[in-house]
Amino acid sequence: MLHTFIALVEDKPGVLSRVSLLFRRLNINIYSLSVGRSERAEVARMTIVADASPTASHRIMASLYKLENVLEVDDVGHQANVSRELALIKVAATTKTRSHIFELVEVFRARIVDLAPESLMIEITGVESKIEGLIQVLTESGDEVLEVARTGRMVMRRGQHSSRVLSAMRLPGEGFVEHGVEPEVLEPDVTGSMEHRFDM
Repeated sequence: MLHTFIALVEDKPGVLSRVSLLFRRLNINIYSLSVGRSERAEVARMTIVADASPTASHRIMASLYKLENVLEVDDVGHQANVSRELALIKVAATTKTRSHIFELVEVFRARIVDLAPESLMIEITGVESKIEGLIQVLTESGDEVLEVARTGRMVMRRGQHSSRVLSAMRLPGEGFVEHGVEPEVLEPDVTGSMEHRFDM
Protein backbone atom coordinates (compact mmCIF):
# COMPACT_ATOMS: atom_id res chain seq x y z
CA MET A 1 0.00 0.00 0.00
CA LEU A 2 1.26 3.48 -0.85
CA HIS A 3 1.33 6.07 1.95
CA THR A 4 1.81 9.78 1.23
CA PHE A 5 3.44 12.07 3.80
CA ILE A 6 4.30 15.76 3.77
CA ALA A 7 7.22 16.67 6.03
CA LEU A 8 8.35 20.21 6.77
CA VAL A 9 12.03 20.18 7.70
CA GLU A 10 14.78 22.67 8.39
CA ASP A 11 16.59 23.54 5.18
CA LYS A 12 20.00 22.31 6.33
CA PRO A 13 22.62 19.88 4.98
CA GLY A 14 22.13 16.24 5.93
CA VAL A 15 18.36 16.27 6.48
CA LEU A 16 17.58 14.35 3.30
CA SER A 17 20.13 11.65 4.13
CA ARG A 18 18.65 11.23 7.64
CA VAL A 19 15.18 10.71 6.18
CA SER A 20 16.47 8.19 3.65
CA LEU A 21 18.35 6.27 6.32
CA LEU A 22 15.25 6.19 8.49
CA PHE A 23 13.23 4.41 5.81
CA ARG A 24 16.14 2.04 5.26
CA ARG A 25 16.17 1.13 8.96
CA LEU A 26 12.41 0.60 8.87
CA ASN A 27 12.87 -1.62 5.81
CA ILE A 28 10.32 0.47 3.89
CA ASN A 29 10.80 1.35 0.24
CA ILE A 30 10.47 5.00 -0.84
CA TYR A 31 8.28 5.00 -3.95
CA SER A 32 8.94 8.67 -4.72
CA LEU A 33 10.48 11.64 -2.94
CA SER A 34 10.29 15.31 -3.94
CA VAL A 35 11.95 18.14 -2.05
CA GLY A 36 11.73 21.89 -2.49
CA ARG A 37 11.33 25.21 -0.74
CA SER A 38 8.16 25.86 1.22
CA GLU A 39 6.21 29.02 2.03
CA ARG A 40 8.37 29.47 5.15
CA ALA A 41 11.88 30.89 5.15
CA GLU A 42 14.60 28.27 5.72
CA VAL A 43 12.03 25.46 5.73
CA ALA A 44 11.92 22.77 3.03
CA ARG A 45 8.92 20.67 2.08
CA MET A 46 9.26 16.93 1.43
CA THR A 47 6.58 14.85 -0.23
CA ILE A 48 7.30 11.21 0.56
CA VAL A 49 5.42 8.31 -0.99
CA ALA A 50 6.29 5.02 0.72
CA ASP A 51 5.27 1.45 0.00
CA ALA A 52 4.38 -0.18 3.32
CA SER A 53 1.69 -2.19 5.08
CA PRO A 54 -1.69 -0.50 5.72
CA THR A 55 -0.93 -0.22 9.45
CA ALA A 56 2.54 1.33 9.06
CA SER A 57 1.40 4.95 8.82
CA HIS A 58 1.56 5.80 12.54
CA ARG A 59 4.94 4.09 12.94
CA ILE A 60 6.40 6.06 10.03
CA MET A 61 5.08 9.38 11.36
CA ALA A 62 6.36 8.70 14.88
CA SER A 63 9.80 7.81 13.53
CA LEU A 64 9.95 10.95 11.38
CA TYR A 65 9.11 13.15 14.35
CA LYS A 66 12.07 11.67 16.25
CA LEU A 67 14.50 12.93 13.60
CA GLU A 68 16.45 16.10 14.19
CA ASN A 69 15.37 19.03 11.98
CA VAL A 70 11.89 17.58 11.27
CA LEU A 71 9.29 20.21 12.19
CA GLU A 72 5.92 18.84 11.02
CA VAL A 73 4.62 15.62 9.46
CA ASP A 74 1.23 15.13 7.83
CA ASP A 75 -0.28 11.93 6.46
CA VAL A 76 -2.34 13.17 3.50
CA GLY A 77 -2.94 9.85 1.77
CA HIS A 78 -6.48 9.49 3.11
CA GLN A 79 -7.36 13.19 3.05
CA ALA A 80 -8.97 15.22 0.26
CA ASN A 81 -5.99 16.47 -1.71
CA VAL A 82 -4.63 17.57 -5.07
CA SER A 83 -1.88 15.31 -6.41
CA ARG A 84 0.26 16.13 -9.44
CA GLU A 85 3.46 14.96 -11.08
CA LEU A 86 5.55 16.45 -13.87
CA ALA A 87 7.39 14.32 -16.42
CA LEU A 88 9.72 14.97 -19.33
CA ILE A 89 9.59 12.26 -22.00
CA LYS A 90 12.06 12.14 -24.90
CA VAL A 91 10.75 10.17 -27.86
CA ALA A 92 12.50 9.12 -31.07
CA ALA A 93 10.76 10.88 -33.96
CA THR A 94 11.14 11.27 -37.70
CA THR A 95 9.31 13.44 -40.21
CA LYS A 96 6.88 10.54 -40.73
CA THR A 97 6.04 9.93 -37.06
CA ARG A 98 5.99 13.49 -35.70
CA SER A 99 2.40 14.25 -36.70
CA HIS A 100 1.19 11.11 -34.90
CA ILE A 101 3.08 12.10 -31.72
CA PHE A 102 1.77 15.68 -31.96
CA GLU A 103 -1.79 14.31 -31.97
CA LEU A 104 -1.13 12.23 -28.84
CA VAL A 105 0.40 15.25 -27.11
CA GLU A 106 -2.71 17.30 -27.85
CA VAL A 107 -5.07 14.59 -26.61
CA PHE A 108 -3.19 14.26 -23.31
CA ARG A 109 -2.93 18.06 -22.95
CA ALA A 110 0.83 17.87 -22.82
CA ARG A 111 3.23 20.04 -24.83
CA ILE A 112 6.39 19.80 -26.90
CA VAL A 113 9.32 21.61 -25.23
CA ASP A 114 12.19 20.49 -27.50
CA LEU A 115 12.33 19.43 -31.14
CA ALA A 116 15.43 17.86 -32.70
CA PRO A 117 15.97 16.16 -36.08
CA GLU A 118 15.69 12.66 -34.57
CA SER A 119 13.72 13.19 -31.37
CA LEU A 120 11.31 15.42 -29.50
CA MET A 121 10.67 16.08 -25.81
CA ILE A 122 7.23 16.08 -24.22
CA GLU A 123 6.32 17.85 -20.98
CA ILE A 124 3.24 16.48 -19.21
CA THR A 125 1.71 17.35 -15.86
CA GLY A 126 -1.05 15.44 -14.11
CA VAL A 127 -1.88 12.49 -11.94
CA GLU A 128 0.33 9.43 -12.16
CA SER A 129 -2.15 7.44 -14.27
CA LYS A 130 -2.22 10.19 -16.90
CA ILE A 131 1.56 10.07 -17.30
CA GLU A 132 1.60 6.28 -17.33
CA GLY A 133 -1.16 6.35 -19.93
CA LEU A 134 0.83 8.54 -22.32
CA ILE A 135 3.94 6.39 -21.95
CA GLN A 136 1.87 3.25 -22.56
CA VAL A 137 0.21 4.67 -25.68
CA LEU A 138 3.57 5.80 -27.08
CA THR A 139 5.05 2.35 -26.49
CA GLU A 140 2.08 0.49 -27.96
CA SER A 141 2.18 2.76 -31.01
CA GLY A 142 5.74 1.67 -31.72
CA ASP A 143 7.33 4.98 -30.70
CA GLU A 144 10.67 4.52 -28.98
CA VAL A 145 10.83 6.24 -25.59
CA LEU A 146 14.46 7.31 -25.17
CA GLU A 147 14.39 8.95 -21.73
CA VAL A 148 11.91 9.63 -18.93
CA ALA A 149 12.46 12.05 -16.03
CA ARG A 150 9.74 12.41 -13.38
CA THR A 151 9.46 14.69 -10.36
CA GLY A 152 7.57 12.22 -8.20
CA ARG A 153 4.24 12.94 -6.58
CA MET A 154 3.54 16.43 -5.21
CA VAL A 155 0.52 16.69 -2.92
CA MET A 156 -1.40 19.44 -1.14
CA ARG A 157 -4.53 19.20 0.99
CA ARG A 158 -7.64 20.72 -0.51
CA GLY A 159 -9.16 23.79 1.15
CA GLN A 160 -12.44 23.81 3.03
CA HIS A 161 -15.11 25.26 0.73
CA SER A 162 -18.51 26.64 1.66
CA SER A 163 -21.66 25.54 -0.15
CA ARG A 164 -21.66 28.87 -2.02
CA VAL A 165 -18.19 28.22 -3.40
CA LEU A 166 -19.14 24.66 -4.35
CA SER A 167 -22.19 25.99 -6.19
CA ALA A 168 -20.00 28.38 -8.18
CA MET A 169 -17.80 25.44 -9.18
CA ARG A 170 -20.71 23.56 -10.76
CA LEU A 171 -19.87 22.32 -14.28
CA PRO A 172 -22.25 23.19 -17.15
CA GLY A 173 -24.67 20.30 -17.61
CA GLU A 174 -23.19 18.41 -14.67
CA GLY A 175 -23.95 17.99 -11.00
CA PHE A 176 -21.96 19.37 -8.13
CA VAL A 177 -18.18 19.39 -8.29
CA GLU A 178 -17.72 17.86 -4.88
CA HIS A 179 -15.13 19.49 -2.63
CA GLY A 180 -13.32 21.25 -5.46
CA VAL A 181 -12.76 18.16 -7.62
CA GLU A 182 -11.67 19.10 -11.10
CA PRO A 183 -11.95 17.12 -14.34
CA GLU A 184 -8.71 15.54 -15.50
CA VAL A 185 -8.01 14.44 -19.06
CA LEU A 186 -6.45 11.02 -18.85
CA GLU A 187 -6.87 8.77 -21.84
CA PRO A 188 -7.57 9.11 -25.55
CA ASP A 189 -10.01 6.89 -27.36
CA VAL A 190 -9.86 5.61 -30.91
CA THR A 191 -12.21 8.31 -32.19
CA GLY A 192 -9.92 11.09 -31.00
CA SER A 193 -12.33 12.27 -28.31
CA MET A 194 -11.15 12.72 -24.76
CA GLU A 195 -12.35 10.78 -21.74
CA HIS A 196 -12.83 12.82 -18.57
CA ARG A 197 -12.83 11.58 -15.04
CA PHE A 198 -12.96 13.30 -11.70
CA ASP A 199 -9.66 13.07 -9.89
CA MET A 200 -10.02 12.78 -6.14
